[in-house]
Amino acid sequence: MTRYEPSQTETKWQAAWDEAGVFTARHDPSRPKYYVLEMFPYPSGRIHMGHVRNYTMGDVVARTKMAQGFSVLHPMGWDAFGMPAENAAMERGGHPKDWTYGNIADMRGQMKPLGLSIDWSREFATCDPEYYGQQQAMFIDMLEAGLVYRKNAVVNWDPVDMTVLANEQVIDGCGWRSGAPVERKELTQWFFRISDFAGDLLSALDGLKDWPEKVRTMQANWIGQSRGLQFAFSTVGAPEGFDRLEVYTTRPDTLMGASFAAISPDHPLAKHLERHDPEMAAFIAECRKGGTTEEAIETAEKLGRDTGIRVRHPLDEAWELPVYIANFILMDYGTGAIFGCPAHDARDFEFATKYGLPIHSVFRPESDETAEADLVPAEEFVPLKSERVHYIRGFAGAAVQTGEEAIAAAIAFCEERGIGQGVTKYRLRDWGLSRQRYWGCPIPVVHCAACGVVPEKKENLPVRLPDDVTFDKPGNPLDRHPSWRDCACPVCGAPAKRETDTMDTFVDSSWYYARFTSPRAATPTVAEETEYWMNVDQYIGGIEHAILHLLYSRFFARAMQATGHLPAKAIEPFNALFTQGMVTHEIYMTRDTNGRPVYHLPEEVEDGKLRATGEAVEIIPSAKMSKSKKNVVDPMNIIASFGADTARFFVMSDSPPERDVEWTAAGAEATSKFLARVWRIASEIAEGAGGEEGPEDLALRKAAHKAVDEITRSIEGFAFNKAVAAIYGLTNTLSKSTASNGAKREAMKLMAQLMGPMVPHLAEDIWALLGGAGFVVTAPWPKADPALLVEDEVTLPIQINGKRRGEITVPKDMPKEEVEKRVLADEAVLKALAGAAPKKLIVVPGRIVNVVI
Repeated sequence: MTRYEPSQTETKWQAAWDEAGVFTARHDPSRPKYYVLEMFPYPSGRIHMGHVRNYTMGDVVARTKMAQGFSVLHPMGWDAFGMPAENAAMERGGHPKDWTYGNIADMRGQMKPLGLSIDWSREFATCDPEYYGQQQAMFIDMLEAGLVYRKNAVVNWDPVDMTVLANEQVIDGCGWRSGAPVERKELTQWFFRISDFAGDLLSALDGLKDWPEKVRTMQANWIGQSRGLQFAFSTVGAPEGFDRLEVYTTRPDTLMGASFAAISPDHPLAKHLERHDPEMAAFIAECRKGGTTEEAIETAEKLGRDTGIRVRHPLDEAWELPVYIANFILMDYGTGAIFGCPAHDARDFEFATKYGLPIHSVFRPESDETAEADLVPAEEFVPLKSERVHYIRGFAGAAVQTGEEAIAAAIAFCEERGIGQGVTKYRLRDWGLSRQRYWGCPIPVVHCAACGVVPEKKENLPVRLPDDVTFDKPGNPLDRHPSWRDCACPVCGAPAKRETDTMDTFVDSSWYYARFTSPRAATPTVAEETEYWMNVDQYIGGIEHAILHLLYSRFFARAMQATGHLPAKAIEPFNALFTQGMVTHEIYMTRDTNGRPVYHLPEEVEDGKLRATGEAVEIIPSAKMSKSKKNVVDPMNIIASFGADTARFFVMSDSPPERDVEWTAAGAEATSKFLARVWRIASEIAEGAGGEEGPEDLALRKAAHKAVDEITRSIEGFAFNKAVAAIYGLTNTLSKSTASNGAKREAMKLMAQLMGPMVPHLAEDIWALLGGAGFVVTAPWPKADPALLVEDEVTLPIQINGKRRGEITVPKDMPKEEVEKRVLADEAVLKALAGAAPKKLIVVPGRIVNVVI
C-alpha cells in the first residue's frame, strides 16, 4: 500500500490538467454556460488564508458545474493600479510597474499550487495597456453619451504631497503620508452621472433575490432615498442676487421649531461673503481644514458664524431667523442650506446650545391642552420617534403620527399654500473619478486653447503612461513630464496639453467581469461573447466591498449597456452574490522591557511558549489575520507541510462559509490525517477482491447515494461545511462496512467524485487507483437514485435517565410495542436495569426512546 504523498501527486495532476486544457473556457452553444467569479485581488505580493478560502469556494462551485455539464468560465485577474505601488516607488525606489508585475508573478506562483480550476489564458491586470486602453475607449463613449462631465468640486487636499486624498487617507484631519493638516480645496474634477441612475439602482435591488439581505440593505442605505420639501426662504439684508435661500428638508413637519438657517462654507452666498469680508474669509478657511466626509463633519466640533443676514419664516412673514455659515453643512447634498430645529435634532441642538439660539418644541401629546399656536420651550433635546399621536403646531392642528405621516401632512400643507414642493431626493452623489496621481488609467482628454476640452481620437488609444517618471518630488509626476503632457489637439492640431489626472481605481474594477468574456478583443467587449457568458452566475467576495464596488459595478453595467458594450440582460451584472467570512487566528504576544507588545508568528510558538527561548506568550483570542499582529499563516508553509488539499478542505470544514473560520495547527494536522485515512481505505479497496453480495451491499449503496444527495444540495446551497460533514460520514460508513469489495469500490468511486471539488488532487488519485476513465473532474456528476433515498429503517437514540447510552435501528413502520421489546433486549438497557423493570419507557416514533429507571 502506497502512502498518501500530496507533495508528489498534487503537482502531477496540476500539470496533467494544464496539458489537457481542462479548465479552458469554451463558448459552446450546445451546452449551458456557468460564470463563476471571485473578486480579483490587489497584487500585494503574498496570498493569505483569506485568499485560499475565497478562491476555494469559487473552485468548488466551478468544478461542480463543470461535472454537471456546464461550459464554465472561471477567470483570474489583478486589480493592479493604485497608491500602494506608487508609495512603494517613493519609499524604496524603482518603478510602480516593476513592483506591481513582480508581485503578480509572486502571487500567481503561490496560487497555482492550490490546483484552482482557473482559465489562466484569460488572465489580465488592470495596469495592462490593452485593458486600460479599452477603458479609455469606453470613457470616450460615455462622455459622448452625457454620462461623464466636468465640474468644480471640494476635495481633500494635502498641501505637502500636493495631491487629492481619498476620505480613507485622511487620518485625524491630516494626510496619512505627510502628516500635514488636510485642506478642503476646490478643484475641477471629472464625474460619472451615477446619481441619474439612483432610482433604478435602488428599485432593482428588489430583484436581486440571490444577494444577501444585508448587502441589499447597505446598498439601499447608501443610495438613500428620501422624501422631503423644497422651498425658499426670502432673505433680509442679503447681497444683491441672493434674495432667496433654497432649502431642502426631510423634516418639514418641524418647520415651526426653526430657530436658525445655515449654509455650507461652499455655498455661493458664503463664497460671495468670503470675497468681501476678511473675517468671514478667515472663518471659512478654518472650516475648510476639516474633512469632507459626512462622518468627519458630523463628529467635528460644530462651528458657525452669523452672517448678519436674516430670512423670513415661510409660515409667518413676521418671524425672522438668523443665517449662519456652519461647518457641518455639505454643499453636495440637498441645496447646501438648512433650517435648524434644535428641539428635535441632536446636531441642531448642539449648535443652538453653543450659540445661545432658542429651542422650540414642535410636538405635544394629544392630551396636552396648551393652545396649538404656542411654542413651548424645550428643556433638553427631544428625539423624534413614532410614539403616540401628536399635534403638529402650525399645520392646521391635524392629529397625526410623527414620522412619514407627519411629513406627508406637512408637505401637503405647504404645497396647498404654494410654500414649496414635495421632492424625492437621493443621498447618492455623482462619482468623482479624478485622481492626481501617476499609477492609474490616464483620462483620455486633451485641453486645447482653441477647442476646449476634447476627447483623444480612439485610433490613438491607449494613452499610455510614460515609463520615465520619478518620484523624488511631491505631487503627480505627469504634471512635470512635458514630453508626455504636451501634445497636439486631436481636433485642430494646435499645441495642447493632456489631462494629467488619472482614474479612480474603482473604475478599473467596475467592468472587469465583462472584459473576461473576451479579454484579448480590440474592443471593450464582443457582443456574441457577452451574450453567451453574461451575467456572472455566482460572484464571491468580502462584505467590505458590499457598497462602493458593487454599486459602481451596477452603474457601469448600465452605462455599458447604454453605450452598446453590454446586452440589456446584463444591466444587473451579478445574478448571485456570496460574501464569505474571514480566516482568523490567535495572536501571540510578549512584552519588551518597556511593557510594549511584541507579536510572534504562529510558527515561533509551541505549547504556549516561544520555541527559541521558552518564554511564555500571552494568547489573545482569535482575530482577523493581520501582518502587524503577526497572526498570519502562510499558505505556502501549509502546502509544503500537508499539501494543498489539506488547506482547501480545512477552510471548507469548520463553519458555514459566511462566518469566520479559525485556523489552528491542530485542525490542519487532523485534516491531513483524515485525508490520509481516506487514501488508505481507497488503497485497501483497490487491493481487495471478491466478496459475495448481501444486505450490507444495499446498505452501503444507500449510504453512498444519500451522500450524493446531501453533498449536491450542500454545494448548491453554499453549505460547504455540511458537504464536508457528509464526506466524513460516508468515510466512516465505508471503514466499518462489511459489504462486498465491488460495492465498496462503487461507493469509493462515488466519493472520489463528491470530494473532487474540495480535494481535487486526492480525488484524482483515488479515481485513477480504482480504474476511473479520464479525469474525475470531467466525469459526469453523480445523481442520487431516488429509490435508494427512501428510508426503510430508522435509527433511534436510546436515552437512559436523560443521557444517551446507545441506539437501535428498526424498520420505519415497526409498531411501538415491537420497538419497546427491542429496547428492553438492548445490552445497554439490560445492564442499566440490572434485572429491574423500567419506571417508564417512552417511544417517540421516528425520533428517540427514553428509558427512566
